[in-house]
Amino acid sequence: MTALLYGLVLAGGESRRMGQDKATLPYGGRPQLARAFDLLERHVGRCFVSIRPDQQSDPLRASYPCIMDRRETKDVLGGGPMVGVLSAHVVYSDVAWLVVACDLPMLDDTTLATLVHGRDATLAATAYESESDGLPEPLCTIWEPATLAAMNRQAVNRTIRLRQMLAGPAVCLLEINKTGALQNVNVPDERDRVMKCLGYSEQEARR
Repeated sequence: MTALLYGLVLAGGESRRMGQDKATLPYGGRPQLARAFDLLERHVGRCFVSIRPDQQSDPLRASYPCIMDRRETKDVLGGGPMVGVLSAHVVYSDVAWLVVACDLPMLDDTTLATLVHGRDATLAATAYESESDGLPEPLCTIWEPATLAAMNRQAVNRTIRLRQMLAGPAVCLLEINKTGALQNVNVPDERDRVMKCLGYSEQEARR
């Protein structure tokens, strides 16, 4: 039987390169996290935000259902996005997770719908090819429960490599149809370029 599909927005990063919390950056007058959550929620049964323990009191994140990084998982992996993904798997171990990073301002409904429609639940995961290098893009991916269970076991030895996990034949790999849909924004210059592509004003781009 095909596992239910839940959604997880990764918003536990420290945004060091951006110099400010990427989750709060406005696009079209709305925080990036709010836009990402609303977008993902339309394509899954339930949707959550992945956060660090010290982000529990953040008003923006607290307005959404959150799953906090497990200390045990972080202690083993040392950090990174899979801490949030595997922490979510521990809470709901029998579901598949559609995981997206919160810093994908050009992600749209069509891109997510195509991913969900193209899902092959008999395989380890369903992912897109990266536009930049043709390798699998792990941060807009459907991870099946058996795959996450295996990754949890591997985490004991710190052997998780996301793109390596997606490089094998047991992964459904899709071609992205919209240019820039999976472009993440890590530094101010990248945000300025994306804001122009989206047609937002220069004043908003500088907020």
